[in-house]
Amino acid sequence: MSLRALLSGAAPLVRVRIAQVAGSSPREEGAFMLVSPDVVAGTIGGGAMEYAGIDRARRMLARGEDVAVADIALGPESGQCCGGRVLLEFDVLDAAGRAAVLAEVAAAEAAQPEVLIFGAGHVGRALARALALLPVRCVLIDSRAEELALAQGGTQRRTAFPEAEVASAAPGAAVVIATHDHGLDFLLAGEALARGDLAYVGMIGSNTKRARFASWARDHATGAELARLTCPMAANAPADKRPEVIAAFVATEVLAAVLAFAAARAEVQA
Repeated sequence: MSLRALLSGAAPLVRVRIAQVAGSSPREEGAFMLVSPDVVAGTIGGGAMEYAGIDRARRMLARGEDVAVADIALGPESGQCCGGRVLLEFDVLDAAGRAAVLAEVAAAEAAQPEVLIFGAGHVGRALARALALLPVRCVLIDSRAEELALAQGGTQRRTAFPEAEVASAAPGAAVVIATHDHGLDFLLAGEALARGDLAYVGMIGSNTKRARFASWARDHATGAELARLTCPMAANAPADKRPEVIAAFVATEVLAAVLAFAAARAEVQA
């Protein structure tokens, strides 16, 4: 169950949050999970520490406690080998607490990098499914309603002017181009490369398609920097053309790019 679904339900909830970390730990300060009598959403890192946190939270609910803390050494005595130490805070969420956590979840989701997938064919749909569990906001874009109707995961957006979606993408977004029309692929790639502030611009195709795009771009795509184009995508992956396999490797490539971009931007702003 998702955090949103659990927060929107009626079951009593305990938030278990990592308040402090010393040394190595499986999650960072601020990571949390929600525990009800029957369901858990989110994670503080798994393993024995998380199991102990879940057990303590459910004992709180059974006893009617409101808050608690637990200082856990991540060594042999706790069944973990991280070597660090964490302070866990437990609080039972009332209506105001639920609303606050829900707002926190919404803000975190809104801050996630945006991935625009152009083309809702087999690869585009498979990539949207692969990205659904990752910390990105995925938008699948196509002009064909019948293809979008088959999609699962992310947001579907039908438009006759996909180039406008490139123009409105947030800085640091990833653009993946996999439409049914090579001419449209080239147009979108040219628009994306000319921006200069996207974390990733990928286009489905071979080295031959990349060479043809380079030739086309010389006359049609002012400002496009070919060096920033990833084509073929996931070039180091095994030669497997099944859409789900392609999507798995492209998803890894995209996630690495958007996280690296976000980290570099945060370092500059620090």
